Amino acid sequence: MKVVAFKRELQGSGASRRLRNSGQTPGIIYGGTEAPVTIALDHNALYHALKKEAFHSSILDLEIDGKAEKVLLRDFQMHAFKQLVLHADFQRVDAGKKIHMKVALHFANAEISPAVKLHGATISHVANEIEIECLPKDLPEFVTVDLTNVDVGHSVHVNDIKLPAGVTAVTHGNNLTIATASVPAGHVAAEAAATTEEAKK
Repeated sequence: MKVVAFKRELQGSGASRRLRNSGQTPGIIYGGTEAPVTIALDHNALYHALKKEAFHSSILDLEIDGKAEKVLLRDFQMHAFKQLVLHADFQRVDAGKKIHMKVALHFANAEISPAVKLHGATISHVANEIEIECLPKDLPEFVTVDLTNVDVGHSVHVNDIKLPAGVTAVTHGNNLTIATASVPAGHVAAEAAATTEEAKK
């Protein structure tokens, strides 16, 4: 994905306010061997880009004065109640160095799992993203969690997820729970009542 930015000479809260009033968002690029560079980005283009999941977990081509750099979006600040992006931070990417990123989880095949198909269970998503480590070229836009074999009372953990080649999960020693399957309380009560009725016949 491509992002166009401009070098920003003036700094400070007053300069940032003037930038925002002119429809731009202040930002910074840091990391690598070069010095940090303060930049300005078109606010509306950035605002709409931030709505795309891929923008948060893709290597971006950030162009400044005709020169493109490979970067990652590392942070951004939104206004407390206005639809306004206040600031954005980008980190330079070195193709030969591994990066740590959080990427979104996409859950698949819940409807054909034994938990849902046979027991009318609900599969709850405990986590919606996962921290990974990989080389920039291996960075996935998202990670798929296959729920095909999940049954009632079972949980899916980080170690159960099949990750793309070259990608490892950063777990800090914890095999975190990603999803759980449980039958809704009302459904259990209804089943129990039906069983009782059958026993009376």
